[in-house]
Amino acid sequence: MSKQKIDKKAGIGTTGAGSKLKSQLALQTMVLPGLILILLFSYVPLSGIVVAFKDYNIYKGILASPWVGLKHFETFFKSRNFIEIMRNTLAISSLKLLFGFPAPIILAILLNEVRNIRNRRIFQTITYMPHFVSWVVVAGMLTTLLSVDGGTVNTILTKLKIVKDPVNFLSSPQYFWAILVSANVWKSTGFNAIIFMAAISGINPELYEAASLDGASRFKQIFVITLPSILTQIVIVLILNVSNILNAGFDDILLLTNNGDNSILMSVADVIDTYVYRIGIKAQRFSFATAAGLFKSVINILMLLFANAVSRKLGDVSLW
Repeated sequence: MSKQKIDKKAGIGTTGAGSKLKSQLALQTMVLPGLILILLFSYVPLSGIVVAFKDYNIYKGILASPWVGLKHFETFFKSRNFIEIMRNTLAISSLKLLFGFPAPIILAILLNEVRNIRNRRIFQTITYMPHFVSWVVVAGMLTTLLSVDGGTVNTILTKLKIVKDPVNFLSSPQYFWAILVSANVWKSTGFNAIIFMAAISGINPELYEAASLDGASRFKQIFVITLPSILTQIVIVLILNVSNILNAGFDDILLLTNNGDNSILMSVADVIDTYVYRIGIKAQRFSFATAAGLFKSVINILMLLFANAVSRKLGDVSLW
């Protein structure tokens, strides 16, 4: 039998591919709207990055605006706030990674140890509800709790005589990072734990039974069964978090600094996104804003490639 006949019999080739596509027409149709949305909102706007290399004029349009090369990148790198902005961005994102990454894993393991299904569901619901609370509401809550005039935190501290006078937490640079990171951990931990809860639920219960018969305590089972079983998911989430190392936040920082008007906090709160918003968007320097945003995206992509390569080399776990 010739190779062509074998390929036809096996359904290999253009005819086979077309037949397979036809048989999956319903599934392909379901995927199509998602692909169209990604194309329209993720790939088509990429053409706008050309603005970073032009002196964009809103009246002339993108095509008629003159080319300036790397001028806006140089302006961004040479700005007097560049070092401060990069320091704040890296510090805040690193603190969010340091405290925000392990928190969902720990919460998922703790929830898994709750044997009463009803109580587990109640605790899980309570922990992931903050994710659906708007940052506007969270900022309002923090402002009320930390207020100098009758704020709950200051009231407790003064009643316990920990502080003599109320502390203006939201206008004290030394407290800003702690407040910001704590709010982010509280808001995101429960929702992010869902990924690890799903991974833990897929572990074979017989492994725990065998470990229990061998004398392993519940605490030891976490380290010999639970964590090794969800290691792949942990590494993948870590890679994705590392790739966002320059995404220190925007909504949370902007709201906690009163739309960037709290000059006392800007020395520790000004990050790339808020700087681009203030200098690039509010001042209508669109080319400058695009250049700074493109710089951040390129660094994030490089960090993604680096983290993925290191993970693949050390633990044979990677995104691709």
